[in-house]
Amino acid sequence: MAEIKSFAHTVLKWPVRILFPPICAGCRRHVLEPGVLCGACWSRLKLLERPWCPVMGTPFVHEMGDGFLSAEAIADPPPFERARAAVAYGGVARDMVQGLKYHDRTDLAPWMARWMVRAGSELIADADVIVPVPLHWRRFFRRTFNQSAELGRAISRQSSVPLAPSALKRVKLTRQQVGLQRKEREDNVHRAFRVPPEAEIAVAGRRVLLIDDVYTTGATVAAATRALRKGGAAAVDVLTFARVLPEDFRADETTPI
Repeated sequence: MAEIKSFAHTVLKWPVRILFPPICAGCRRHVLEPGVLCGACWSRLKLLERPWCPVMGTPFVHEMGDGFLSAEAIADPPPFERARAAVAYGGVARDMVQGLKYHDRTDLAPWMARWMVRAGSELIADADVIVPVPLHWRRFFRRTFNQSAELGRAISRQSSVPLAPSALKRVKLTRQQVGLQRKEREDNVHRAFRVPPEAEIAVAGRRVLLIDDVYTTGATVAAATRALRKGGAAAVDVLTFARVLPEDFRADETTPI
């Protein structure tokens, strides 16, 4: 009986597959299953794997032992507890971020979220609530959606951790971060976020999982973390789809992030 049901379920999918054949999440070539990458795109994707810094999530070349911190975590301890990212920013990961953010490819969010759930499993297991990094209302009005909220919604569905999309507000219209040095990025987002009084109940005393699409220097998520802590959050972890590794950061990056 189970085999018959499985066969019937497969047959019912055939018209959909014919009308809407699955495409590569990176380049949109036809593939066998939805949400997968073709061979060419897969070779351009760098998954971030252990061993990594337990705080920053940046990968180590060799296993360094339990509790060993990266130089970044020691020299400039972040306000959040832990950060994780699914992939290194570049190649097909860059294409996917750009597609979601600037080309309305919201269909990518569930597949990007799957990789994020894999990379951030320990963070998700400890999380009480998911909060996406918000857009300023003017930017949201122009774009009509928030890419971080799309990722957060997909992660919430896949993990059953509740989503609080309005728990954090961006109260300052900031410049695009592209082209800014590290200190300029920090100044740009300084006091840019706030937990509104009516939303404090969503984060007060809770461990928050903060979601964004790309971690570049950490200025944005650090500013958002400080606002969440001021709003009463017990702790904040950060989960992003992509991470610009410290050695890859370029302030003169011409492609918007």
